[in-house]
Amino acid sequence: MSIQEILVWLTFIAAIGFLVKKFFFKKKTKKACGQDDCGC
Repeated sequence: MSIQEILVWLTFIAAIGFLVKKFFFKKKTKKACGQDDCGC
């Protein structure tokens, strides 16, 4: 693998990780409502 391919893969993995992290944080804040996190 060349340096360029490695950089492309690292950028791709970082972007996917960022999107997954953003999605899960958004999902958690939506569910955290009410006293017992009922998901209402």
